[in-house]
Amino acid sequence: MLRVGGKTACMACRSMVSTNMGVRFPVPLQKLHPLSRSIHHRFSGNANPQRPPHRMAARYFTSMSRLPMRPPKPPRGSGGRGYQQQRNFWMVRLATRLLKLRYILLGGAVGGGYTAKKTYEEWKDMLPDFGEYNWVIPDFIWELSEQIDLDKLAKALPEMEEIAKLLPDLDKIGENFAFLKSLLTSGVILGSEVKGAGLHLLLETSGDPPLKATDSSSAAAQDPSDKQYKKPSDKEKFDQLQEELLRTQLKYQRMLERLEKENKELRKVVLQKDDKGIHQRKVKKSLIDLYSEVLDILSDYDANYNTQDHLPRVVVVGDQSAGKTSVLEMIAQARIFPRGSGEMMTRSPVKVTLSEGPHHVAMFKDSGREFDLTKEDDLAALRREIELRMRKSVKEGQTVSNETISLSVKGPGIQRMVLVDLPGVINTVTAGMASDTKETIFSISKAYMQNPNAIILCIQDGSVDAERSIVTDLVSQMDPQGKRTIFVLTKVDLAEKNLASPNRIQQIVEGKLFPMKALGYFAVVTGKGSTGESIDSIKDYEEDFFQNSRLLRDGMLKAHQVTTKNLSLAVSDCFWKMVRESVEQQADVFKASRFNLETEWKNNYPRLRELDRNELFEKAKNEILDEVISLSQVTPQHWEAILQKKLWERVSTHVIENIYLPAAQTMDSGTFNTTVDIKLKQWTDKQLPHKALEVAWETLQEEFARFMAEYKGKDQDDIFDKLKEAVKDESIKRHKWNERAMDGLRVIQHNALEDRSITDKPQWDAAIQFMEETLQSRLKDTDSVIRDMVGPDWKQRWLNWQNRSPDQHIRNETKNELERLLKLHEDHTAYLANDEVTTVRKNLEGRSVEVDPVLIKDTWHQLYRRHFLQKALSHCSLCKRGFYYYQRHFVDSELECNDVVLFWRIQRMLVITANTLRQQLTNTEVRRLEKNVKEVLDDFGEDMEKKTHLITGRRVQLAEDLKKVREIQEKLEAFIEALHKEK
Repeated sequence: MLRVGGKTACMACRSMVSTNMGVRFPVPLQKLHPLSRSIHHRFSGNANPQRPPHRMAARYFTSMSRLPMRPPKPPRGSGGRGYQQQRNFWMVRLATRLLKLRYILLGGAVGGGYTAKKTYEEWKDMLPDFGEYNWVIPDFIWELSEQIDLDKLAKALPEMEEIAKLLPDLDKIGENFAFLKSLLTSGVILGSEVKGAGLHLLLETSGDPPLKATDSSSAAAQDPSDKQYKKPSDKEKFDQLQEELLRTQLKYQRMLERLEKENKELRKVVLQKDDKGIHQRKVKKSLIDLYSEVLDILSDYDANYNTQDHLPRVVVVGDQSAGKTSVLEMIAQARIFPRGSGEMMTRSPVKVTLSEGPHHVAMFKDSGREFDLTKEDDLAALRREIELRMRKSVKEGQTVSNETISLSVKGPGIQRMVLVDLPGVINTVTAGMASDTKETIFSISKAYMQNPNAIILCIQDGSVDAERSIVTDLVSQMDPQGKRTIFVLTKVDLAEKNLASPNRIQQIVEGKLFPMKALGYFAVVTGKGSTGESIDSIKDYEEDFFQNSRLLRDGMLKAHQVTTKNLSLAVSDCFWKMVRESVEQQADVFKASRFNLETEWKNNYPRLRELDRNELFEKAKNEILDEVISLSQVTPQHWEAILQKKLWERVSTHVIENIYLPAAQTMDSGTFNTTVDIKLKQWTDKQLPHKALEVAWETLQEEFARFMAEYKGKDQDDIFDKLKEAVKDESIKRHKWNERAMDGLRVIQHNALEDRSITDKPQWDAAIQFMEETLQSRLKDTDSVIRDMVGPDWKQRWLNWQNRSPDQHIRNETKNELERLLKLHEDHTAYLANDEVTTVRKNLEGRSVEVDPVLIKDTWHQLYRRHFLQKALSHCSLCKRGFYYYQRHFVDSELECNDVVLFWRIQRMLVITANTLRQQLTNTEVRRLEKNVKEVLDDFGEDMEKKTHLITGRRVQLAEDLKKVREIQEKLEAFIEALHKEK
């Protein structure tokens, strides 16, 4: 009897008996099995009436479930032989039913559950050892079983008939296993006469204990009394036995592959069946994904892989073009890496996280795009993306990079592990490579291999001479005892074809040829060398080669040492063994590091929050944006005053030297106005608008810098100074003034300078004041120049003990002579005539002073300038009362105030220009500058190298380390917890 659901089944008659009262039997009482009929009588009231029916039923079913396999005793007198036949028949039927029932429960293992797992373990003990084939029940099913409600899952699962359609022909499988058992048994019997290692390997793989051949069986095998029988020689016996062994091995392998394929399809169908929304729930991350996240964080935290990072990973190393990438692709079951004929393709480390899943897909760590590895277009796009990332990671002037590219690959039947594909080791630097390429590759490889928990997958090209290998010496240096090295010999097909002595391959895989040691040795074939080969075709080629290879037939290679499939199983087992042995120790290391960092922070920065570099950047970004916004709060009066002042400082020299003085020194009113109009027009067309825009742009920069400087006084953290300065400089550098505004500004300035109508007395007085201030400033500058020319006067010489130089003495004598000339001719022109220069020179020679004519003219220019400015200032005082005459256009030579009108025109132009520029600043340029600042901040925010350079200090680094160590510790603890649950 067997209990299924809420009913009890009688396996002999296939009848169902309900455990609840009031339920009818599905078959007539006469057709029931005797055991079921007795249960029926007990339930129907023929038993003890003192006990309740439901308790009685439960008691009987409970007691009967303990002995479900024992048939009822035959009645007396029926004879023992009939009973024995009935028993044998019953055992066969019962075994058949149990086998089918166990397979049904195995198919229902998608829901998880303890019962299916326990049943599978019992069934597994009856079969040969399939420990290497974990595909029967994948790991992620047990992870899902923890989250799925079994009662709801039972309702959601399809009917038994649907499951039966998905399962393979179990009867045939049973027959195959029976046949296999017989073959293995016969092989073991014959094995007592053979000392070959290949048969021993088969017996280990099958998992059955060796059987001893009896004398009777040996005698029955061959009858010595048969005269026609010719006893075969030992060699013939051995060859015959070895051929039978190989046939058995091949048949066994094909059977396993067929079973694996059928089971993979079944798993895929069950995983994809989502009618009830089971897989729409959030499933926790797989164990290997958790571990991969820890390695990614460590890669960012500790780029140099120092002693803090001792977590296991499989490091794939080998000579260039030895087949590293091809081996990794066979393990990942997809052609995912770019390739080239003879040139270096792997230019940076590529971390590949392999895990099992229903779909064969790949994804980068920092990207949400999934690449479907079953589609050639996605495969090509993935290869292009990997190549692009590699080239992007290589800095200018270099050939390889130590920046790691993280990639995850999931698919049915893929072994869980983390591999790192490194650039191939080279012996010579060729043209186009950086001079330090060889040393860089060595340093990258050593950095990964010196991790004491790293598994080294050493790839050796079998088609070339072993003496040409470089990587084996490097591996032997990093792992001299070979406790974490797995050796892989690639291109064995070419090696068998080209090598004169195949025994050399045997020496390699037995570890007798190379000085390095290893945990295991494997021989693989990764295709015929064509880039267009698919993974399936490479697998078929590899299997066909080893089936027909005499390396395996002659015993040079063992069956477990060949094919990339066996290699991936061995590497995965070694990887997880290393992980379980070392991960808790690493978690303790990071726990201690976290304690030390937290203690240092509390001692040095007790009142500050632990802000890492990204958080500090966000805080500085907000402050900078606040400072930019404050530009829009500047008042219009402030803008115009600053612009007017700066613009006059920029153009005043040109106005005085090139417009006012040349026109005023003509001493003619008509000529003055004509000269002024011409020069103002030329100035407006060519220089003035450009000068005005330069002034406006500089003013905007100065105000921006002023606001940022003022913000520093508001308890600002000085850790942001470098960042703010860089943002300000870059924003100003990117800002381009709107050149279209220049044409409009030119028209406005031209109209302002053409106007000569002073409408009221306050404007007239303002112009006179502006003129006086300007002329006094120029007069002061001119007096300073003259003093420097002639040296100290008599008061300074007596009081300060200063003396004139010889040149100053000559200048002083020349000045005195020229001043006497100006007193005689107060209305003298701005230039000296040649005869006047000669006269001055002769007068000085009479006093024994030799003077150059150029020096006389230069001194005259400064003296006349001072004389003219003094006269202009006195004339300006007279013009204060001249507005009445100007307004009525009276002609009076003494009150010709054309210079006042000029300064009024200049002053009015400055006011109008400042107003125009202020409008452009507040309406356009400030906003554009704010936009530039935001763009610069966004660019800096994406550039981690920039942030690291601009935000520095022990406080920043300590906060960064704290954040990373905490994150690593949390990820490690989550991984360890999941690892313990998996056990």
